[in-house]
Amino acid sequence: MTSKRQQLEQWTTVVADTGDLEKIAALRPHDATTNPSLLLAAARDERFRYLLDQARELAREMGHGDDLAWCCDAFACVAGQAVLEHIPGLVSTEVDARLSFDTAATVAKARRLMALYRELGVDGDRVLIKAAATWEGIQAARILEEEGIHCNLTLVFAVEQALAAAEAGATLISPFVGRIRDWHVKQGLEINHIDQDPGVQSVRRIFHLLKARGLETIVMGASFRNAAEIEALAGCDRLTISPALLDELGNDDGKLERRLEDTNVEPDTEWQPVNEAAFRWSLNDNPMACDLLSDGIRRFAADQRALEQRLTEEEIAA
Repeated sequence: MTSKRQQLEQWTTVVADTGDLEKIAALRPHDATTNPSLLLAAARDERFRYLLDQARELAREMGHGDDLAWCCDAFACVAGQAVLEHIPGLVSTEVDARLSFDTAATVAKARRLMALYRELGVDGDRVLIKAAATWEGIQAARILEEEGIHCNLTLVFAVEQALAAAEAGATLISPFVGRIRDWHVKQGLEINHIDQDPGVQSVRRIFHLLKARGLETIVMGASFRNAAEIEALAGCDRLTISPALLDELGNDDGKLERRLEDTNVEPDTEWQPVNEAAFRWSLNDNPMACDLLSDGIRRFAADQRALEQRLTEEEIAA
């Protein structure tokens, strides 16, 4: 029998949403995504303590062994290198969320991460630099893509974020599903069918708009609450999925229907690029996107601070 995961992989590249190396090795996805939350979980796991040691050594080799920020960046990169040993595709490594409103600082941090990856002997084409889809983050991606550094714009909750990122030439965007659903449910929305899920609707709209406009940016749905949301987006370019949901799909032999295709999208040749004023107004005028983008940045920043604390404690104990 063919599982739903196997059926999904006929149309969609499956990405593991975890920093757990053992689970990645067992699940064998094509790509993997990391973020400060996942790296923090790995840093607290005794199985991956050796990565902390490798990070400190790498920072010392680069002449910054006493710099906490360099040690954190090094940890992200040695973790990314370890992930790449278990997958054939790409790994996403995130820029410090506290830089989300600073284009120059985001560019500088991305260049540093790529320098660390080069020191580790990692092919830069296998790395996606991940940044929040703020206006500043999108402009940083524009600069980085021109330099040949591929980017993943994350925390996408609004169409304007997706369009601006694609127009800037971002390699990939990560529109979220579950967090949008959660926000609307909290506001009292009752969802009786998966096609009514506002997170699913958002990704579908983004997918079709980008394809209609001939924008080549990869659409990767993220943040899933259940397998039904994943099934409703079968055919999306990529989907980043937690180990638990990957297991659920792998153990389900039911029939899966393709829901998204780019071959039957009517071209849109009269669109206008999103400018900064329109971008900022659209977010301001969208309470859901405004709330969730801000909350996502705060959460990742908090986990980054917790990761720094963890590395500090390890240094003291060493």
